[in-house]
This record gives sequence, C-alpha cells and structure tokens, in this order.
Amino acid sequence: MSAERRGPREEQVRRMLDGPHPALPPELAARAVRRGGRRMRLRRAARRTAGWLLAAALAAFLVWAGVEQPWATEPAQVTPPLEGW
Repeated sequence: MSAERRGPREEQVRRMLDGPHPALPPELAARAVRRGGRRMRLRRAARRTAGWLLAAALAAFLVWAGVEQPWATEPAQVTPPLEGW
C-alpha cells in the first residue's frame, strides 16, 4: 500500500504511533494489580454467595416438596353415599 493511497486519518495515526510515547506514572502497575486483586476478590465473593443462596433455595424446595408432596392426589372431600345398609 503506497503513501498516496492512504487517507489523512491513517497518516495521522501512523505519525502518532511512530512518535515518542508519553511516560506512564511509575505507580500505574501497582495500582492495576491492586484493582485487579480487589475485583477478583469481589467476583469470588459474589460467586460464593450465589452458590450458597442456590443451595439454600434447593434445600428449602426439597423440604417443602417432602412435606407437601405436590405429586400426590388430594383425598376426596365428599364421601360417596352409603346404600344397602
């Protein structure tokens, strides 16, 4: 690709990338490590909390299903008439 076919924006970007790069603050890496560690701990705590909540909901459902037995049919409320006594 020749220089004549490039657009002005591409030339501007190439000049910026080829030029001197700005100096970064010396504490930038340490701050990034602290932030990353904090974010990782929060994410791990959120996953653990979600796991415990899911386990508690499952246990509550199993207890409810054991007590209520929703799969069983309800007993008839009306007794059939007795004939022939």
